[in-house]
Amino acid sequence: MTDATETADATTLADRVRRKEVHPTELVAAAIAAIEKVNPSLNAVVHRMYEKAKAAAGGELPQGPFRGVPFVVKDLDGWLAGEPYTQSCRMSKDFIPPEDSELMMRIKRTGVVIVGKTNTPELGLLGITEPELRGPARNPWNLEHTPGGSSGGTAAIVAARAVPMGHGGDGGGSLRIPSSACGLFGLKPSRGRNPLGPQLAEGWGGYVQPGVITRSVRDCAAMLDATQGPDVGAPYAAPPRERPYLEELGRAPRKLRIAFSTGAQLGRETHDDVKEAVRAAAALCSSLGHELEEAPLPIEREALVSAYFTQVAVGAAIGIEYTSKWVGRSPKPADFEPTTWLLATIGRKLSALELQRSRDACQAAGRSLGRFFCKYDLFLDGTLAFPPIAVGQLELDRSQRLLLAALRWVSPKAVLDKVLTELGDDALKYTPNTQVANQTGVPAMSVPLHWNAAGLPIGVQFTAPLGGESTLFQLAAQLEAARPWAHRLPPVCAPL
Repeated sequence: MTDATETADATTLADRVRRKEVHPTELVAAAIAAIEKVNPSLNAVVHRMYEKAKAAAGGELPQGPFRGVPFVVKDLDGWLAGEPYTQSCRMSKDFIPPEDSELMMRIKRTGVVIVGKTNTPELGLLGITEPELRGPARNPWNLEHTPGGSSGGTAAIVAARAVPMGHGGDGGGSLRIPSSACGLFGLKPSRGRNPLGPQLAEGWGGYVQPGVITRSVRDCAAMLDATQGPDVGAPYAAPPRERPYLEELGRAPRKLRIAFSTGAQLGRETHDDVKEAVRAAAALCSSLGHELEEAPLPIEREALVSAYFTQVAVGAAIGIEYTSKWVGRSPKPADFEPTTWLLATIGRKLSALELQRSRDACQAAGRSLGRFFCKYDLFLDGTLAFPPIAVGQLELDRSQRLLLAALRWVSPKAVLDKVLTELGDDALKYTPNTQVANQTGVPAMSVPLHWNAAGLPIGVQFTAPLGGESTLFQLAAQLEAARPWAHRLPPVCAPL
């Protein structure tokens, strides 16, 4: 490949294929070489599909917008027929799905060539990627730091320039967190925008939306154009788009009224580097003609923290049930990491009333945001509350593990508040700003506009009302043109 490929996005590479300047087999060979160069350091790609990729690239690929472009798929949030779907669980490490999920069928129709599957925390429960089954993924900007999660493997390998984009999913920030940590663009669509079926229902009660992590805004827009829309029998659908998202990039946004905050939505504090990033982004938006006003989101922190951990616990329990059904046997504690099993224990003991209260809290927050967005077009804050943290920093200490373990023998109602008090602040200290978009269903994006003095990326987050992806894409394109980021390369890098 040429030296220009270090900044080439998927759209550029696909255009070169159409012009017959390069063949898909060449792109795939280059991607494989790049992965093999950086992956020993990153542990991002955990399953290689090289022979299938070579065969696909040499055959008749679909005539989609990304024909011939190498692509990676997270080992969660979507089945690929004939390829392992481990979810980073010991129980499902040998499970091979018999069919594609609807999302994977749509992604394949774009013409991408899937070269591998990427690392993720077990069942996608954490905002870091450090599963016991696979070992930790590492950040190409600094190998001592996490790439975030749960789509951390995808973000790490895309940031290292081995492939231009990859698949992920977002149930509490899992597209936006690693995008921020790795200096990439990531957008969580509105609830119901992308399909989850037919294997899954809502996905964490509607929290989860799959998508992609990209180096350019236009790649994300084009892929969402290709994947959006409900699958057959979906329980609901997102508001229809007015026009293709790719067309929105050529339309300058109207003068937007943007609220911003340097606070932590579900946390307690924000690092000075993140505050600097938010203020710089607000100043940039102001210089582009938008109206900025400092104003926090009108949410009830305690209610949403409780609702989030309730859903995580129930999600762990349901995740184990799904895995058991797919594998065809009953689960055992040894099949899962201790924290996953203990969270599932909480989830199984929670009452229907407690789960409904958590959903009511999320719906109340959604209505509050709806009123907020009658006054403002967008909300700006830090994607994370801190720069990317060190690998291993979020491990539970002995007292916290004992506290979780106590839930095996007592009613969760008696100690759930104590668990949240003891663990909530620690668990949400790093990632307090992404969950509200999942809880309310609104779209949000992380934009890589800032790097700190240590050379670590710090993304800023823009949140829109339900169905507001078009406004997000318009602003993202404007920001990308005003402050480009494609030229920024991490120390661990192997341009495709």
